[in-house]
Amino acid sequence: MKFFLSLLFIYSFTFASDATIEVVKQAETLPSIAVEDATYNYGDTFKMQVFKALVADLNVISIFNVDRHHRMVDYDDGRVLVANKDQDYVLRFKMLEEDNGGLMIQMKLFNHDTTVFSKNYKVNRKNLYVFVSHAIAYDINEYMGKESVAWMKRKVVFSRIVAPRKSEIVIADYTLSYQHTILSGGFNIFPKWATNKQDSFYYTNLNGLKPTLKFLDIRNGKISNIIASDGMMVCSDVSSDGQRLLLTMARDGQPDIYTYNVISKKLRRQTFYKGIDVGGHFQNDDSIVFISNRLGYPNVFSKKLGTKEVEQMVYYGKSNSACSANGQYIVYKARESSNVFSKNSFNLHLISTQTDFIRRLTATGINEFPEFSKDGDAIIFIKNYKEQSSIGIIRLNYNKNYLFPLKYGRLQSLDW
Repeated sequence: MKFFLSLLFIYSFTFASDATIEVVKQAETLPSIAVEDATYNYGDTFKMQVFKALVADLNVISIFNVDRHHRMVDYDDGRVLVANKDQDYVLRFKMLEEDNGGLMIQMKLFNHDTTVFSKNYKVNRKNLYVFVSHAIAYDINEYMGKESVAWMKRKVVFSRIVAPRKSEIVIADYTLSYQHTILSGGFNIFPKWATNKQDSFYYTNLNGLKPTLKFLDIRNGKISNIIASDGMMVCSDVSSDGQRLLLTMARDGQPDIYTYNVISKKLRRQTFYKGIDVGGHFQNDDSIVFISNRLGYPNVFSKKLGTKEVEQMVYYGKSNSACSANGQYIVYKARESSNVFSKNSFNLHLISTQTDFIRRLTATGINEFPEFSKDGDAIIFIKNYKEQSSIGIIRLNYNKNYLFPLKYGRLQSLDW
């Protein structure tokens, strides 16, 4: 038995950092946390919205067992409520209305009646409260010394189908609690952030004679044409420095992947197969992953930019489409069934270029358009299940999935 436990320990130690292996620590007990509301100058509806946002964000960071009871308290009380005396941590918050109509949220974190962290947050409109909630959860996660969840504070841009050949492009937070429709009218799809500042994005416009890639500057609302092509035009990824785009274009009848230099305006073809090559994503500065049917069915391949050598990345399944990469890891969409009499299931899988392990990340419905967070900690994706369209978040290191449903329309594609 000692020999077996030693082998198990060595195996776990060797592979625990490999995100393709599911490691569920059954014996681990998470610290508990409760949220106390000290707000008195806002209505009950708004207070509950903020409270629920904080509870949701504390759940998503995945390091606490979160109590869901809403309890009122005086902000300056030096002790936590009696009902929360057995909690390891208590987050207390108070909302104040600024003279300009903005919102201030004060917070402090207790550890058994001792204040261990406090901070004030301000936004210029109260409907932005959810971004304060995300910032509070981020700061608490940092205080606890856990892996960064900076992705929580980023905005999501997505295209929503609202009618046949009619769409809206929307900027939201990852939970869809905040949504701002920035482009409506016509058919505009496949939005992709242009820079890490998230102050502009590219999208495909299908209203003219040719599919056209456009650029929208959020700061001034200016829209510019970038490039057009017969048949197909999609920006599937943007380099980390914002200077190179990966485009799928069908200039010769079949779709291929091109790189486009934003500075020099130069276009360079990267794939040359007489079939279908689509959906390129940067794996690092000089290599990409993409989807191709060069085996007779869609599958995931990689190649170094500027070369013709192509490498197959996935050897499981016969219909693997839509992929994203982050360093050694690749996430892709795979069809799990082929039934002409019922709806098929499409799930997300994770592989590493360093091992042969495959980890399935979803279980039901149609799961597509996966995108890694910048730090690789999480994956965002679209889930369609039982006529409901949702944004999903996968916490890879915690083996947890979270869904945030769209109230109306159907999600077409997204980026964060």
